[in-house]
Amino acid sequence: MKKGKSIFLLFCCFMFLTGCSLPGLPSNKDSEVISITGGVTTESQILASLASGMIEHYTDYQTSIINNLGTAQIDQQALLNGDADISTARYTGTDIITILQMDAIKDPEKAFDVSKKEVMARYNQYRFPSYGFDNTFVFLVRQDTAEEYNLEKVSDLEEISDQVTVGTDRPWITRAGDGYPGFIQEYGFEFDEMLPMQIGLVYDAVAAHRVDVVLGYSTDGRIASNNLVMLEDDQQFFPPYDATMVANQSFLEQYPETKDVLDKLVGTIDTETMQELNYESDNNLVEPSIVAEQFLTENNYLKDQ
Repeated sequence: MKKGKSIFLLFCCFMFLTGCSLPGLPSNKDSEVISITGGVTTESQILASLASGMIEHYTDYQTSIINNLGTAQIDQQALLNGDADISTARYTGTDIITILQMDAIKDPEKAFDVSKKEVMARYNQYRFPSYGFDNTFVFLVRQDTAEEYNLEKVSDLEEISDQVTVGTDRPWITRAGDGYPGFIQEYGFEFDEMLPMQIGLVYDAVAAHRVDVVLGYSTDGRIASNNLVMLEDDQQFFPPYDATMVANQSFLEQYPETKDVLDKLVGTIDTETMQELNYESDNNLVEPSIVAEQFLTENNYLKDQ
């Protein structure tokens, strides 16, 4: 299993470096159809559907959404190959560390400015201003666990680090910068028992008492549905992850009206709103595309031009 995973990771790196098309993506994209990347998370799929709905309402263009791209690197490769035009769920902190291979930047404004400048200089891509929310990593515990151990902030976990099982996204355990090695250095302790899993499973795992602590995303609707307690990152270890869109500059120059349309989403979705949208899909099992359409309709984005 480990060998197979290593081969896959090497393959992805090769594709990223050589610019080859990725499996599952159209190698000759229809130039008349605007391709938008979503992702594997509910949030990324909602954001992709928001962009799609806006473009199809305000222009005469058709769109196609590419979901299930599992990492920021694969998402970025889709843009570089021309397999996609717009990436709708890109986070400043993630791009700085994984795409740009730079040290984490803690100041939100600087992180945005640097990531915007660098993706343009290196890849001729435009980063839109934030939707209005920051989807950062957050340590979560059940209400009963928080009360039993008097947990309010991440530092409080040090005293019970040898007693709890921690569930985290698998890549985070070895990820440089904002991953587990950096966490150990910043907070000065590590956990005795770590259980790596797919990020979408951590919420069910902690709710079912299979683990005691999990690392999730601050905008995930399952935080509310499972009545989980968010622990304060009191050492401010995690950098800002402001959610933005990234698009190929060549595409925006060819279709400038799309930029004007997508700008309507800038600064209009705060953290609480994104949590509610994610909750509607994750807890109430509404398809992300339907959640996006309802949001656009209820907030008068689809009013007559």
